Amino acid sequence: MNKKFMTGLDLLNHLNRTYLKLHKAYERAFWTSYMGDHSVDKRMTIAQKERDNFRSNRELKTEVEKQILKSKGETKRRLEIWNNFFGLFQIPLSAVSIKNEAIELESEVMKKRTTRKEGYIDPVTKKFIVASENKMRVLMRTNQNEKVRKACFESLEKLAGECVSDYVKQVKQRNKFAKVIGYKDFYDYKIHIDEGMSKKELFAIFEDVYKKTKYAFKNVRKLEKVYPNLRKPWNFSFMLTGDFVKEEDQYFQFENALSYWGKSFNALGVDFQQGSINLDLIDRKGKYNNGFCHWPVPIHYEGGRRIPGVCDFTSNAIVNQVGSGINGIHTLFHEAGHAAHLLNSTQEDCCINTEYPPSTVSWAETQSMFMDSISASIEWKMRYAKNANGKSYPFELYEKKARKIYPLIPLDLMGIMFVVFFEKEIYECKNLTAEIAIKIAKRIYKKYFDRSVDSISIFNVPHIYNWESAAYYHGYGLAELGVEQWREYFLKKYGYIVDNPNVGREMREVWKYSALYASNKFIKMATGKSLGPNAYVKSVTKPLNGILSDAKKRVVRLQKVPHINKAVKLNARISMYHGKKKIADNSKGFGSMDRTYRAWLKTVK
Repeated sequence: MNKKFMTGLDLLNHLNRTYLKLHKAYERAFWTSYMGDHSVDKRMTIAQKERDNFRSNRELKTEVEKQILKSKGETKRRLEIWNNFFGLFQIPLSAVSIKNEAIELESEVMKKRTTRKEGYIDPVTKKFIVASENKMRVLMRTNQNEKVRKACFESLEKLAGECVSDYVKQVKQRNKFAKVIGYKDFYDYKIHIDEGMSKKELFAIFEDVYKKTKYAFKNVRKLEKVYPNLRKPWNFSFMLTGDFVKEEDQYFQFENALSYWGKSFNALGVDFQQGSINLDLIDRKGKYNNGFCHWPVPIHYEGGRRIPGVCDFTSNAIVNQVGSGINGIHTLFHEAGHAAHLLNSTQEDCCINTEYPPSTVSWAETQSMFMDSISASIEWKMRYAKNANGKSYPFELYEKKARKIYPLIPLDLMGIMFVVFFEKEIYECKNLTAEIAIKIAKRIYKKYFDRSVDSISIFNVPHIYNWESAAYYHGYGLAELGVEQWREYFLKKYGYIVDNPNVGREMREVWKYSALYASNKFIKMATGKSLGPNAYVKSVTKPLNGILSDAKKRVVRLQKVPHINKAVKLNARISMYHGKKKIADNSKGFGSMDRTYRAWLKTVK
């Protein structure tokens, strides 16, 4: 770095301009690749390396430190933000090539996973049926034929096994990087930069939750006497919730997703602060098979003027597939929660306005999971979810479902802990091989699911293959705790959450700080308490009569809240895409966009 800076403000302007440019270049290529066009993969890898070189630039950090000594007030405060930012990514030169190799390997694995042949063998015709991972999971929950469900399970297991050797190479490369920069392993490194916690602190929280909820596995064993073969992986969801998925499906047609989202966020008082939002919501071959939200253009300032951000988010709804609509709607609420969070930032420095560190995973996921908890609530369903005849989701269906799945509710966090403890053990393994990785996968699966058949389904979790989202899943678990704590706070204070503009107002108050603080400080600002498992454990171990009683109270309370019938205005430029094809936008209003998108969905096969 040869450039000299006269003042701290000159340096801040340079840092923001440079990082914004590098971030945009990477994120544009990232979106294109993850939406299925891998012609940009080489460009994406180069852009990621250039961005990472900036983040780990020692000379820039030294210049920031010098300017801090000469600066005062707001300029000094902002320089300290950048000093912390650079501090998270400082690595010795010897580690740079190690990370670059890891990034290149990741790109190869991503291409393999998104271009491979996916589907199952029809048990009757013996023909190969093309079906994505997402579709096969839905079929396992909804298809009446156990042979079809088992065929989907076996196909998913085969897909999981295809990348184990590649994954082991990734783990070794990541651990090599972590050890060179002074950490015990990659998980130790990630928890430090993602959450500012130690592994000991993190896993103590989850072990506590596990001890307080594992008793419910005995409930499952008892249920198996009523539902023989329940614990077979391809039977479990179908036997317990398959009928409900079908019965509920009429209320959650994906064609209503935009309407549900727009009206709900509008009534909550969500304001996207003139940001631009690009959505790609339908599953297709080659597309990344999990929802996510990224910000190719984060909030930034030019000449003291705030420039609204741009975010891209995606889901994998399968049109006309029973059970897919409700998943697509929840994902839409989830990713839109992410979008609302960072598009509301008022922070001048773009390094804290993205999804990357110093942004903490758990706080970011608390925003998104809070929003999908709204669409999962009975009071929201009864107000918004209607079938083609205009009939609202009935409380009787909720009660019937609650009574059947009640024995399983304490196990709600097991799926997240399954991934968390698998990655912990994998990165701590000293002589990892594909065979050992498979043994670990089966053992951890047995512990956190207690099925009667082994599975290596962990290798189908897309997060574990990506540098940014590997050793990351704990964020979802901490967020579950945070969501319950926040919900408890709002319900005590206001009595209701759905369509409550006070909830939206309080959320905006913390959103404006973006990633300025650590997750625990944000939770304390939002709820008045430090993050803990108490609200969550209380929620999932509540007696059945308490669950039903509380649900009825929330429904009755919401009946007193008037419906918002005015036009949806979210203060955002919204565009709907399918790959590179633009389907609709809200330039003529949200309603117009909704109608155009509904019409297009009818053409999707």
